[in-house]
Amino acid sequence: MLLDPQELLIAFGTIGLFLIVFAESGLLIGFFLPGDSLLFTAGLFAAQGTLNLPVILVGCFVAAVAGDQVGYAFGKNVGPALFRRPDSRLFKQEYVEKAQHFFERHGVKTIVLARFVPIVRTFAPIVAGVGTMKYRTFVTYNVIGGLLWAVGVTMLGYMLGELIPDIDTFLLPIIAVIIALSLIPIAMEWRKSRKRRAVSVDQ
Repeated sequence: MLLDPQELLIAFGTIGLFLIVFAESGLLIGFFLPGDSLLFTAGLFAAQGTLNLPVILVGCFVAAVAGDQVGYAFGKNVGPALFRRPDSRLFKQEYVEKAQHFFERHGVKTIVLARFVPIVRTFAPIVAGVGTMKYRTFVTYNVIGGLLWAVGVTMLGYMLGELIPDIDTFLLPIIAVIIALSLIPIAMEWRKSRKRRAVSVDQ
């Protein structure tokens, strides 16, 4: 499978891990990448001695923060055009709308919370750049979110790898659970979006 985290790490190694984390954090083309499961798998690999734990912790943190910074700058400079961009095979306006709804509900905390929500993770810094969020505020929450996500998820994989012998035997089910959990906020947002549309139609 092309986006299987194990295969990605085996094929592209540590540098590939950093590039994927960077792309998913703030580049439009990165929204489909498996960030959560990739970080978790990298932690497992580190527990097995395949990857260097301090290197991937620092590298993933820097890549995550840098990716969001690029996303913010993109939103600041060309963001308004994004809202007029037609749907394409990869880009959908609903992705931007999801990020907007997150901002409406959570405010600046979105930059931290969105780290744990696929798709929203990619578009949140761009929407922040388009909006009125001050740069200093964005940087603060970006660093906090990048630390909790990149270091936290990777360490979770590492600790489980240390505690449970042969955990890689159960890697696919574990990744499936991580993906399912990360999709719950998207499903909830989609359901609320449908309810909002239904109410607006009735009115």
